[in-house]
Amino acid sequence: MMNVLSLTALADEHVAAARVSSAGRSAQTIHGRQTHALRQTVLALVAGQALGEHESPNEATLQVLAGRVRLSVGDDSWEAATGDYVVIPPARHDLAAIDDSAVLLSVVTDARG
Repeated sequence: MMNVLSLTALADEHVAAARVSSAGRSAQTIHGRQTHALRQTVLALVAGQALGEHESPNEATLQVLAGRVRLSVGDDSWEAATGDYVVIPPARHDLAAIDDSAVLLSVVTDARG
């Protein structure tokens, strides 16, 4: 069975939820769980919120669905806006929202079905 989702609608929904969340964020995994090799999550952050520095040992990409974000790796940082696609380097990194933003995070996991 094919599952079709509107990323635009999900981005809008999660940005709205992030705005009223005490954490300033909202997320939903739209593909992949424990048994999938690929996990995709829509993540929304309000302006000024960040995920904090963390590891990503596997391949990962980020597609900005709405707003502007900054990806920082060590002393380097990149700004990305709606429609931009970024390959996340396999190093400790941080993601911060410049504007209220939503991204599609795709991560290869070690899980196998």
